[in-house]
Amino acid sequence: MKVSLFITCLSDALFPPVGEAMVRLLARYGVTLEFPAVQTCCGQPAFNSGYWNEARETASTILAAFEDCDFVISPSGSCTSMIHHYPKLFENDPVMLGKAIKLQQKSYEFTQFLVQVLGVTDVGAKFPHKVTYHPSCHGSRLLGVKEEPLLLMEQVKGMELVPLPFANDCCGFGGTFAVKMSDISGAMVTEKTDHVLETEAEVLVGLDMACLMNIAGNLRYRNKPVRVMHLAELLYEGVKGA
Repeated sequence: MKVSLFITCLSDALFPPVGEAMVRLLARYGVTLEFPAVQTCCGQPAFNSGYWNEARETASTILAAFEDCDFVISPSGSCTSMIHHYPKLFENDPVMLGKAIKLQQKSYEFTQFLVQVLGVTDVGAKFPHKVTYHPSCHGSRLLGVKEEPLLLMEQVKGMELVPLPFANDCCGFGGTFAVKMSDISGAMVTEKTDHVLETEAEVLVGLDMACLMNIAGNLRYRNKPVRVMHLAELLYEGVKGA
């Protein structure tokens, strides 16, 4: 199969170890990820702000970048879910609409691809730490990614997975929401961090670096030594230490 990595802006610019962990984990199952260098932003900031013409421009670049692959995988449920909006963006352009539907059908969030496509739930990881999990809004609500990360984490040897109180509450990031309504956003992430601290977990794990960046920032501001990781990072670190 020809599989391409859609790295997303945040993982590419700020959290490259997430992409590296994905590449190395999938290589263990014979999957070599290609990286089309032409890829750019998914267009979600423009789309959510009502600038649909600008969103179409970036979406067109994404459609061209991944046109020839069999699967596209991403470390972000948020950016993957944006691809699911592409048919709406191109509903009046039959040619681009066809391309948008094809991309939507072959695009997967990282844990979706591992579990649904490769059939992998146990990567052989060992991670002897107390961990809590934050399910990001877009991944869980728009993509329906709920069981896949839990199936993967349940198989990690030595790991104590502690339920996060009010786990389905938003962390308050929401992209441009955090800028336009910063006071509300700040209150939401403080509440989320309170719940993380209630668990007494050593590590907070999730599937979307936007949410994790937001929560990690609040933890650092409060001088709380909770390690924040993408699940791909945790699994790869666990495989190396197994």
